Amino acid sequence: MNAQTLQRIEEVLGHHFNQPALIAEALSHSSQVEHRLYSNERMEFLGDSVLSLVICQKLYEQFRDYLEGDMTRIKSRLVSRKTCARIAGELDLASFAKVGKGVDPLRALGGSIAAGLLEAVIAAIYLDGGLEAARNFILRLFAADLEKADAQQHQENFKSVLQQHAQRHFGHTPTYELLDEKGPDHNKCFEISVVIGRHRYPSAWGVTKKEAEQGAALNALMELGLIESKGG
Repeated sequence: MNAQTLQRIEEVLGHHFNQPALIAEALSHSSQVEHRLYSNERMEFLGDSVLSLVICQKLYEQFRDYLEGDMTRIKSRLVSRKTCARIAGELDLASFAKVGKGVDPLRALGGSIAAGLLEAVIAAIYLDGGLEAARNFILRLFAADLEKADAQQHQENFKSVLQQHAQRHFGHTPTYELLDEKGPDHNKCFEISVVIGRHRYPSAWGVTKKEAEQGAALNALMELGLIESKGG
């Protein structure tokens, strides 16, 4: 790898390599080396664990009201091959990769292989600059996805958020009461409300009991001031 290419890579990654051989190995596709031991596959293995550690720690520190299952769902989305492949594409890592003769890097390094390329780069930064350098790199790249994932988690898990809050602050587990149901058996609607302790929160309708429970949990969260109302 010549100095000019190295400089371009460092600018893209935002990291100066004290050991340039590490990033060179991270960008070496198996089609380019005599033996897979000299490709980036071992670094991909390490980078996957570093990525998971950094994301898990971030979720643990940032979302203190989330239970293990909630954090697991966010983590799964963030470290998925799909997310990593997209970020690798945004960095245009394939253009820096070293592949065998006659191999189109854009075609060879798509999908899950692109995700592995990102993980190998993470390993190179970790080995060169330590965990803090890797953490800064990862959190910068995943910042928007972290914010989006948290919003999705709230939207999809009103019941979970409400349960955690109620148990922590009121010492009660929410109960869901069916107040009414309308329509024929094949097309029913259900009205459900949440009760925490002795307080009943505004009810919600849904075409399934699960949907009505989520709506009722949302109404409770809005009354508690934990989520802004649509009108607010």
